[in-house]
Amino acid sequence: MTERLTRRPDQPAAPVRIAHLGLGNFFRAHQAWYTMHAPDGAEWGIAAFTGRRPDAARTLAPQDGLYTLVVRRPEGDELEVITSVSAVHAAADHTAWLDYLRDPEVVIVTSTVTEAGYLRGSDGGLDRDNPDVTADIETLRRDPVAAVRTTPGRLLAGLMARRAADSGPITLLPCDNLPGNGAVVARVVRDFAAEVDESVLPWIEENVDFASAMVDRITPAVNEETAQIVERELGVHDASPVATEPFSEWVIAGKFPGGRPRWEDAGVTMVEDVEPYETRKLLLLNGAHSLLAYAGPILGHETVDAAFADEEVRGWVEQLWDDAEPSLEVPAEDIAAYREALRERFANPRMRDVLARIAMDGSQKLPVRHVPVVRTERAAGRMPAGAVVAIAAWVAHLRGAGVPVNDVAAERWQELAAGEDEQAVRAVVSALAADLADDTELLAAVVEQLRSFESRAR
Repeated sequence: MTERLTRRPDQPAAPVRIAHLGLGNFFRAHQAWYTMHAPDGAEWGIAAFTGRRPDAARTLAPQDGLYTLVVRRPEGDELEVITSVSAVHAAADHTAWLDYLRDPEVVIVTSTVTEAGYLRGSDGGLDRDNPDVTADIETLRRDPVAAVRTTPGRLLAGLMARRAADSGPITLLPCDNLPGNGAVVARVVRDFAAEVDESVLPWIEENVDFASAMVDRITPAVNEETAQIVERELGVHDASPVATEPFSEWVIAGKFPGGRPRWEDAGVTMVEDVEPYETRKLLLLNGAHSLLAYAGPILGHETVDAAFADEEVRGWVEQLWDDAEPSLEVPAEDIAAYREALRERFANPRMRDVLARIAMDGSQKLPVRHVPVVRTERAAGRMPAGAVVAIAAWVAHLRGAGVPVNDVAAERWQELAAGEDEQAVRAVVSALAADLADDTELLAAVVEQLRSFESRAR
């Protein structure tokens, strides 16, 4: 029987100085990879907690947090064992979470919990009507060390424990695809604190650095073949390898009062303002991903590379990118280089990035990936043809075309998309952006494209 992947005696775990929420494949292909490759990475171990399902922790614990990263290059695979995750925990291990946050040596908290995980309401602040939020607020009011379930609740509970232990400043660094993700986390955490214990707010103001990040590395779901590759190439059994693409980017803005790894020496770009980079990624990469995820399956495609190889779909993506350029604030040569890199990434046949995965939670994604472009282009008197395709494909998806709907707010949006075409489009567009509800030319364009999709749905 092949030996399991575990740490050797000469491969001790790094001391934990970073706590992470969201032990998923993206974190393991991205933040953990960069931390290991920092020249001082041996001093910056990560304690990673799962989301609500404990599976990843159960799988990685017998491997001492080790796993293999398989980079799927067009010409072949490149394998590397990642060593930066020093400890793994299920989300339910709230005692361990609080212990890490009380530790003055732990000075950074990162998170990858998806856009939906921050539980924002329609005003951008904490969704106080969410029953899980309400439950966590009541729990922390009664007992500040009791177990909570939501990401904002866990962050606040950790900060309250840190304040009580007088453990010094800390940085919260969200790594999800949200514009201004640092400001998003700052707001929901402060809103939570205001509900639980207002006295913690001045301490947060003085001791918590809310950093922002733009992250980029496509990480598809892993199948049994990936584990077989590891066993064949490395001669060990890895129960939880990760596959990823060659491209990777991480842009960070933050003060890090407690220190940080030398990530810049591993390829991270440290800046004063992340916004231009995150806007470029959201509108070009993520916007194209959503278009591919909803339009591709309607035309019979299962993966990104298959959809992008379709001349018609690729034309829609190129139009989407053309539409987005006036909304970007990075140099034209940067945009051209990024678009070329995206073409190479989308065309990589060895990634097999499944569109059904990308199609999840469109209600959280379209407002930041497509609505800004629609607003900019319509204000200039232009019709954003690429965004029209993306919105129409999403409406068709909500109505049953393409892959099954998997959305945190599925019921609401499927109700909006029901009924006659014109009514459905007006309802969906109005909910996406009320200021576009009376743009009859835009609505007509979406209706026309919706009908085209539904006539071709397979």
